[in-house]
Amino acid sequence: MTPTTMFQHPPFLFTYSRHFLRRRHAGHHLSTPPIRHRFLSTITHTLSHPIYTIWAANTGLGKTLVSTGLAASSLHSSSPSPSKLVYIKPLQTGFPLDSDSAFIYRKVPQILLLRNPQSTLLASNQTLNVSVPAAKLKIGNNFSEEGQSSKNGFETSGYYEERKLGIGEEVQSELICKTMYAWKEAISPHLAAEREGSNVEDSDVLVMLKKCLETGIGSKGDERTTVLCLVETAGGVASPGSTGSLQCDLYRPFRLPSILVGDGRLGGISGTISAYESLTIRGYDVVAIVLEDHGLQNELPLLSYLRNRVPVLVVPSIPKDPLDNLMEWFDESKSVFDSLMGIMMSSHEKRIARLHEMPKKAQEIFWWPFTQHKLVPEQKVTVIDSRCGENFAIHKVKDHECITEMFDACASWWTQGPNAALQIKLARDMGYTAARFGHVMFPENVYEPALECAELLLQGVGKGWASRVYFSDNGSTAVEIALKMAFRKFLVDNFDLSQGNIELKVIALKGSYHGDTLGAMDAQAPSPYTGFLQQPWYTGRGFFLDPPLVSMCDGIWKVTIPGEMAAENVILKDTSFKSRDEVFNKSRDDSSLASLYSSYISQELQINSGSENSYYAGALIIEPVIQGAGGMLMVDPLFQRLLVKKCQNHKIPVIFDEVFTGFWRLGVQSAAELLLCQPDIACYAKLMTGGVIPLAVTLATNDVFESFVGDSKLKALLHGHSYSAHALGCAAACSSIKWFKDSQTNPNLIPQQNLLKELWDRELVEKISFHPAVQRVVSLGTLFVLELRVEDNEAGYASQCASSLLVKLREDGIYMRPLGNVIYMMCGPCTSSHLCLQMLERLYTRLNEFRHEKSLKGREM
Repeated sequence: MTPTTMFQHPPFLFTYSRHFLRRRHAGHHLSTPPIRHRFLSTITHTLSHPIYTIWAANTGLGKTLVSTGLAASSLHSSSPSPSKLVYIKPLQTGFPLDSDSAFIYRKVPQILLLRNPQSTLLASNQTLNVSVPAAKLKIGNNFSEEGQSSKNGFETSGYYEERKLGIGEEVQSELICKTMYAWKEAISPHLAAEREGSNVEDSDVLVMLKKCLETGIGSKGDERTTVLCLVETAGGVASPGSTGSLQCDLYRPFRLPSILVGDGRLGGISGTISAYESLTIRGYDVVAIVLEDHGLQNELPLLSYLRNRVPVLVVPSIPKDPLDNLMEWFDESKSVFDSLMGIMMSSHEKRIARLHEMPKKAQEIFWWPFTQHKLVPEQKVTVIDSRCGENFAIHKVKDHECITEMFDACASWWTQGPNAALQIKLARDMGYTAARFGHVMFPENVYEPALECAELLLQGVGKGWASRVYFSDNGSTAVEIALKMAFRKFLVDNFDLSQGNIELKVIALKGSYHGDTLGAMDAQAPSPYTGFLQQPWYTGRGFFLDPPLVSMCDGIWKVTIPGEMAAENVILKDTSFKSRDEVFNKSRDDSSLASLYSSYISQELQINSGSENSYYAGALIIEPVIQGAGGMLMVDPLFQRLLVKKCQNHKIPVIFDEVFTGFWRLGVQSAAELLLCQPDIACYAKLMTGGVIPLAVTLATNDVFESFVGDSKLKALLHGHSYSAHALGCAAACSSIKWFKDSQTNPNLIPQQNLLKELWDRELVEKISFHPAVQRVVSLGTLFVLELRVEDNEAGYASQCASSLLVKLREDGIYMRPLGNVIYMMCGPCTSSHLCLQMLERLYTRLNEFRHEKSLKGREM
């Protein structure tokens, strides 16, 4: 028997277990299906060996031949150590007549036998899930749908075949081939799944892929075995998966390094470049491009376009005769695939080396903000490989080396909101805008991104009160611009500007935080951020009211009244509430507490705004409802509403600092909707652009704008930044604003009420508020906060008491950063309530452990 014919009828073990059948997916759409993956099933893959995805610019370009050639090169190694090749085909159509894993299972042993007749190889091929029509075709009349086991609404099947090549007893190398999901019709997976009644969700594909990457390999791998894993996609880069999601989006959570099979035919340059750009704009690393030689030398313009950043390899022309066994072609291509293997291995080694050196390098050259470097040893530095939607991909070296997902519960310092789909859209929109505009100066000019952004802001967060949009670059400068606006308006309304210098101060709240620049810091009360070691110039140019705070304690929402307010006449029912909604109810305006607040505010304004002072209160600035950096404090909305009205009655302009609270962070588009009152000026940033690029705006009423209008340029607002209204930021803001307020893209939006549905499970939030380790709890919109109950000397911004708790939560896949003994979790406007529930459940479990550990330490003392 010749080597060729020997493998045309191989001995194999064949087993059939069960088929999978899924009900039709109602309302299936190809255009923008959601991309989902499960939080509990964290996307993780090992780095102990290389894993590459094989993509193609289009269908029919030879992805499977490239996979076969790489498999043969990997397994036919000059090294005496054994090798293992794992080939995974997530989605296969045309089964069983066309099976890429079966082709590799048959062909690779043939190639190895010719190259080294003395080699031994254990080869296996498994198809895990097969649609009913495909199963019937595979085993004919022996198939029966009755009596098949079912789980979670769909059923699975497994075909397995195995054989050993060679005469030696010891198996030197191993070839593992797997097909995850297979359909009968040789069409796009989304169509095959729909027609054959066997849909599979994106999340299921990702979970199954993770299992396949682990099974047969082991997370640690075998130190004596050289392992390579190949994941081959179906069709082209942007071909749909089983739900209609583009495959370049579907597999993005793994962000595996990639090999692109380009098109060497006429017109192939364009298709290859388009495929390459589709991958890179989604954050994939393409380490090489492989082309079939069609005599057109397509590799030359590709190399020119890529500026030699990515190698382009050319394989010989593939025989078109279907009877050709391709052995001669694989022999001619051997040197190309050997070179490609070298590129892949080298790229993997460089990646690993860079990941390992990053923590030490970071400690040597970074100066992190808000960080005491002495408290951050090298092992505590988090290496973030990438981000996909709300998840970090973290490099970990513990039991083994891997890349694992971690939910970004800091929302990357309160800026992030995009899910994976919006992140991709923002990348595309910003790429288009950069190519169209780059950056252009803003004064006296207009261009589409800036104009559309301004229109959306005035129709959204500024609707009903604002008429002007002033662009800047970050929250601190937006606040300083707002102060300039407010002071001018106050002077125009109350003074003859020819009088000369008039000392102005602000009215602000204790615990507030309005930015890091010197002027913004002077507009906030003394705090750890304004101490002498931080800001020696700090003078605190304002008078700062101690606000009443609200939080849930032991299941009840309670108002804590500061000691400087006389509260003898306050009725108990006015300070305790069964639900958070009662706290925001406008009926409270007639309560005894409202009378107390009103008297206190009037007294403070009289003391600090009278003509007997050497200064005047020229502006009120507040963070509506939630004071962020001050400790995630919830201020009584009744107090803020009355304060705003009193100041406006005294012609003191009101500034809402919504840099943190704006754009759905608190469950509404603007926190003004919660206060039931409107400002004269408001500042926005962070979530406005989805957090992908800095941009800030200061919105103002027409009256504020008019106070700067005159015949002299010297009367204009002489403030600006080189990147004012930069096109990229405006484009990102336009996309994010529209995405969050559209119920088609934001499943959490309640259109009729224009607010987000409850994201944090109320029962569990209440349960956590009873926990002995918890002092207070606040949940609102995308924010959940708790303050740990600690001794007074352990409390405050410098507290390290939460460190052990946060370490445990990071082990659970939740990335958090505390504000002293205050810890918080923050999600995005599109985050599912189910995922928020999972995070709360993990937090509750870790709180029990935290309390137990604290109790043991107390006993030791």
